[in-house]
Amino acid sequence: MRLKVVVCYDGTLFSGYQVQPNARTVQGEIERVLKKMHKGESIRIHASGRTDQGVHAMGQVFHFDSVLKIPPKNWERALNTMLPDDIQVQSVQRVSDDFHARFDVEEKEYRYMLYHQQTLNVFQRNYACFVLETLNIEEMRKACRYLIGTHDFSSFCAANSTVKGDKVRTIIEASIECENNKIQFSIKGTGFLYNMVRIIVGTLIEIGKGNRQPYDMQTIMQAKDRTYADKTAPSQGLYLWEVIYEKNE
Repeated sequence: MRLKVVVCYDGTLFSGYQVQPNARTVQGEIERVLKKMHKGESIRIHASGRTDQGVHAMGQVFHFDSVLKIPPKNWERALNTMLPDDIQVQSVQRVSDDFHARFDVEEKEYRYMLYHQQTLNVFQRNYACFVLETLNIEEMRKACRYLIGTHDFSSFCAANSTVKGDKVRTIIEASIECENNKIQFSIKGTGFLYNMVRIIVGTLIEIGKGNRQPYDMQTIMQAKDRTYADKTAPSQGLYLWEVIYEKNE
């Protein structure tokens, strides 16, 4: 039986999603619980993708196979009882055996949270980025328009990325919403490169500060060179918001 699981987690105390030796990870914690439920048998989970250290998720998706005859709602209750408090299962659903949480993804949405204020909010320091300078939101929105469509995003990929093949990706939506001093970036696409969203946000921040112009986004993309873009935005502001599949499996 194959099960599709939607999970959220606070990435603050994790060394990222992917299992690592001698490190606390989201995958490691979930597989530890599944192993216990399966009487010592190791169960491997397959996620829609990885998140880095400090990055959060509101709607990460993974699948796994099990011989246990447990109804989905009971799976949800059992997992939430055994998982640590910074991981919570949102739903469990039985799916066809050919479903794959990574390869069947149609779209993903990431959101990035930023606060514009003069002092650090100690209660939000692990969940948002703080910028002291005044930001020109309209200029940042103009820059977002250059991201829409299918482009080579090499300039927005971490230099140490091990991605194979081209770095062409399609961005469906890129928007910025403001509420008082809170700024939320939303980027939706069919696929993303390593650190792509954080590098985009870091560059948009510089445009907002007036250090760059909106049309620089196009120049940066055409360069296909990481050194043309700006600093990578801090990890704690990033959230894997939603993973979308073609149909309800």
